[in-house]
Amino acid sequence: MISPEQVLAALRNVEDPDLKKDLVTLNMIKDLKIVDKQVSFTLELTTPACPMKDMLKNACLNAVKHFVSQEAEVEINITSRVTKPMDTTQLKAIRNIILVSSGKGGVGKSTVASNLAITLAADGAKVGLIDADIYGPSVPIMFDLVGAKPSARETEDGKTLIMPIEKYGIKLLSLGFFADPDQPVPWRGPMASNAVKQLFNDADWGELDYLIVDLPPGTGDIHITITQSFPIAGAVIVTTPQQVALADTRKGLAMFKMPSINIPVLGVIENMAYFTPEELPDNKYYIFGKDGGKELAKSFAVPFLGEIPIVQSITAGGDSGRPVALDKDNKIAVSFTEIAGRVAQQIAINNAQTVAANPLVAEK
Repeated sequence: MISPEQVLAALRNVEDPDLKKDLVTLNMIKDLKIVDKQVSFTLELTTPACPMKDMLKNACLNAVKHFVSQEAEVEINITSRVTKPMDTTQLKAIRNIILVSSGKGGVGKSTVASNLAITLAADGAKVGLIDADIYGPSVPIMFDLVGAKPSARETEDGKTLIMPIEKYGIKLLSLGFFADPDQPVPWRGPMASNAVKQLFNDADWGELDYLIVDLPPGTGDIHITITQSFPIAGAVIVTTPQQVALADTRKGLAMFKMPSINIPVLGVIENMAYFTPEELPDNKYYIFGKDGGKELAKSFAVPFLGEIPIVQSITAGGDSGRPVALDKDNKIAVSFTEIAGRVAQQIAINNAQTVAANPLVAEK
């Protein structure tokens, strides 16, 4: 007869390569059931976008077969419970806030933010997206929502909450929803900062695993307001490989590492990394230089999350209001899936380290 103790002992040989502990110690094995030679349990991951889910599942299967019985019939269900950095009273229903930033405009930051949100939602996560680029909001165009206006609801205590617009499985808010798309927004810093804070505090986001924030380019009032007002899980830096972009991106990345801000940098994404003509799919032309983002990540000792080439379908998707990540057969969608998995992976690692370093706070 197979016992629960035997199965759990076998699964202690399977280690999460990121968290550096075995799955039983991490409490990732749930609902273990044994009937004769039939063994079933749930493997609870730290994110539905886990890039190693298949590897961990196979490792569990092999562990039971090797350490318990070759005749065991093993059924493994995979689910997830997204972790968070710390239990905070502010925005408690939002587990992780991810900032998407760039040192300068025109590097594809909004495109990356939108496609990351879509990819995480497609993997089963609850995702929201705030377009905080107050002077150049892109979400209304990229999600085919130009002219859309969010509704509002009254709470029991008389407070009015903005209802995010839902599309492609994502909850969306943009300052572009509240302004004439043909008119400039000549707001001073405090006005802009207060408007952005309302998107966080005065909206009915419900429960979210990830709230992605598309920041304005550069380093300014919006960045400081958000980083000092809300618990941030980490920042993703978007750049292109040319030196002009890298010079500005270096400053933006350094800002998050300043002691007064101190936001974890989840990694660097290199956009417009190379160009491949459709008629020459094996050719890569490095129009803006090569490996600039990778070298930047290396110099700051942060992860390099991946590269996105120059492809017409990315531009076409954004202009038509249907981001390219929605097309799962597109090679670029696969690239965004891999990058989103690495982002979620870094968040899970950071959250585990934060909780380990503050066990008493985490328990509360």
